[in-house]
Amino acid sequence: MRSVRLIARRELAQYFTSPIAYMVAFAILVLTGWQFNVDLAQRVGKLPPDGAEVLSTFGFFTIFFTPLLTMRLFAEESREGTLELMLTMPVRDGDVVLGKFLGAWLYYTAILALTLVYQAIWLAITTARTYEYRPELDIGPVISAYIGIWLFGGATLSIGLLFSAITENQIVAGFLSMAALFILWLGDFAGLVVQNRALAQVIRELSLQSHYSTSFLIGVIRFEDSVFFIGLIVVMLFITTRLIESRRWR
Repeated sequence: MRSVRLIARRELAQYFTSPIAYMVAFAILVLTGWQFNVDLAQRVGKLPPDGAEVLSTFGFFTIFFTPLLTMRLFAEESREGTLELMLTMPVRDGDVVLGKFLGAWLYYTAILALTLVYQAIWLAITTARTYEYRPELDIGPVISAYIGIWLFGGATLSIGLLFSAITENQIVAGFLSMAALFILWLGDFAGLVVQNRALAQVIRELSLQSHYSTSFLIGVIRFEDSVFFIGLIVVMLFITTRLIESRRWR
């Protein structure tokens, strides 16, 4: 596991020195901040606070910004030839894949942690003595939503990592990742319009949104939804590892 930690630390350090990574973090916080302000203006004095609402927006934008975080992980190293050099080192292919994935997931977690400021604002408002209408913030759904969006992000990153291992072009890897994630996000809506009930159920089961917005986001932690995200991560990392291993025989 030492090699996994070293690779994860290296990737995390590269995120904090990459302008693209900072631009992604800035963009997602601006967008979620705008949505939070709109929701706050609509709720103060009228509706009870909902700390999970901003995470719904965060989840939607996740399918667009996580590919930007993963597109370079293997594609850039393949193009520059440093991946082949790494594969000659005494480190397992699985460790390389897992280390890169964990580095990306840690950076995603750091961005997600910044959204806790919105929950702090809600707590400040609902506990202020000068505020006449003071409904309490329900912490349960907020915790559930954060657990769900964290697993959701891990799943999207694992899919992006797979596409980064397929091609040497970062732009192509990012585009393919976004397209795949967008289709998986829309799977919940597709299941509503498909006439065949069995097929509709299969589509819904494969949808990222159906395993997040109908459970974690409303304060329900379902075992099957957790297994879906964790299983998706494991499968994507396994396939990616096999792809990297195949490079040794080229």
